[in-house]
Amino acid sequence: MLSNSTILITGGTGSFGHTFIPMTLSKFNPKKIIIYSRDEMKQWEMAKLFKGDERVRFFIGDVRDKERLYRALNGVDYVVHAAATKIVPTAEYNPFECIKTNINGAMNLIDACIDQGVKRVVALSTDKASSPANLYGATKLASDKVFVAGNSYAGAEGSRFAVVRYGNVMGSRGSVIPFFLSIAEKGVLPITDKRMTRFMITLEEGVELVWHAFSNMEGGEIYVKKIPSMKVTDVAKSVSPDAKQEIVGIRPGEKLHEQMISPEDSYYTYEYPEYFKILPNINNWSNDKKRIKDGKKVPDGFMYESDSNLEWMSIETLREWIENNKDKIGNI
Repeated sequence: MLSNSTILITGGTGSFGHTFIPMTLSKFNPKKIIIYSRDEMKQWEMAKLFKGDERVRFFIGDVRDKERLYRALNGVDYVVHAAATKIVPTAEYNPFECIKTNINGAMNLIDACIDQGVKRVVALSTDKASSPANLYGATKLASDKVFVAGNSYAGAEGSRFAVVRYGNVMGSRGSVIPFFLSIAEKGVLPITDKRMTRFMITLEEGVELVWHAFSNMEGGEIYVKKIPSMKVTDVAKSVSPDAKQEIVGIRPGEKLHEQMISPEDSYYTYEYPEYFKILPNINNWSNDKKRIKDGKKVPDGFMYESDSNLEWMSIETLREWIENNKDKIGNI
């Protein structure tokens, strides 16, 4: 599907873009990948990595700027929406700015994609959008809702929109693994709560889920990959088994456990071998056989949370992953 196509990725200089772009260039050989983002220095640094590859193009712009989006999306077939204000404390202290990017920016992108005839759009979401406890999660829930509803605005033959929902991305900038690695030599690692659990997904798995969404979507689906959980205390042991663990308390807006499917979502959720799919509860789309495909309905009241997950990652597995990826952890 993506072969010989033109793809645009918003927020493309982030951790996801650094993995999505080389993987997609290698597997699909698209005609062009356009990185649309507002940080010129990050674009300058990324351009060095793809020097001489005419398939990779850069476009300075902000998702808040609808006119700029219209220009960037001219001739684009597929879009990955990765741009977001996502640091929880930043969102709490700058709520208007978070809303402008995560909600207004999503609406701008939907309008521009429909008017420019983009075929399919996949937006990246977060576990924090399920039963949100902070502003960032609330804005991403709103973003998910507008992307689902965007299929109605596009009409029967127009652009199609879907969402993929992730948990903790292993080794990405600002995540717990590079943080622990950066202070491990001090011999003390701060733990918010010894009961805390998190989902664990690699960037490569995230990219593959986006690919799957592009090929599988009818419009309006939220894809949730089945991934293992891990206790934060075990993450700390994986990084530094001899370090002392100091309990510092949960930060404002932080959850004890991650949730990606809420009990309210369960009425419209179907299970597949490697993922779940939350179908839209509007326009009777949740009963659409084309969207359900070969899925099996989950029980009413089902939750997909990191503490009750059936799959767990061991300390040894994470330690091996850290060793194999130490050169890129926290750098992209």
